[in-house]
Amino acid sequence: MLGAMDFTDAQLHRYSRHIVLPEVGGIGQERLLRSKVLVVGAGGLGAPLLLYLAAAGVGTIGVIDDDTVDLSNLQRQVIHDESSLGQPKVESAAARIHALNPDVRVEAHRTRLTRDNALELIGRYDLVADGSDNFATRFLLNDACFFARKPLVSAAILRFDGQLSCFKAHLGPPHPCYRCLFPEPPPKGMVPSCSEGGVLGALAGFVGSLQATEVLKELLGLGESLSGSLLLMDTLHASFQRIGVKRDPDCPLCGDHPTIHDLSAH
Repeated sequence: MLGAMDFTDAQLHRYSRHIVLPEVGGIGQERLLRSKVLVVGAGGLGAPLLLYLAAAGVGTIGVIDDDTVDLSNLQRQVIHDESSLGQPKVESAAARIHALNPDVRVEAHRTRLTRDNALELIGRYDLVADGSDNFATRFLLNDACFFARKPLVSAAILRFDGQLSCFKAHLGPPHPCYRCLFPEPPPKGMVPSCSEGGVLGALAGFVGSLQATEVLKELLGLGESLSGSLLLMDTLHASFQRIGVKRDPDCPLCGDHPTIHDLSAH
């Protein structure tokens, strides 16, 4: 375990731009090196998210994904390259992270997140970052993080638009959960996937980098949290909109009279 004065010369050099920030300093960098973050998905959002968390010195990064690298991924999933084609995404991502920063321990989970493994996996980490691309996983993560009492930094992209928020309903009012914002998944086929509707490659890097920033803020306790807010991005018009999200007292998960008491609803 690192102490405040236990940085190596190489670490002092590597993290010097963090350490000179009064808001971070050596204590903050030590906190990052001791932190554990689970990233769900090593795709478009997960790629920049993983790279920036690793570069920042987040000491343990878990990545869960059951997919393999395909040529169509390389338009936006910049953690992979042509030499990774056909490899499990978690293995490709782990190799790239190790090459970028050997300080970081990578825990590769080549599996799909399910109600049977969610609580056990999430319980190992301090925070969860959702880079998934489907509503079933988003709702499962929201519920599992609530029961595991872990903050969730969630992002989504489609075509030219992105959104970002943080959910900490386990802390109680006034913090909302994802179900307060979206009570239930949209009807099947109503919202296309990226493979169906397309996505601008650079958008993934843009939103994933913002997501990494929010993760680092949460780990360090800096600035204003996005809990209670939804940040909407429209890159075609270069516009941002931040809207308030209130806790729903009738929410089946975090409301005054919850009806969801475990993950069996998934």
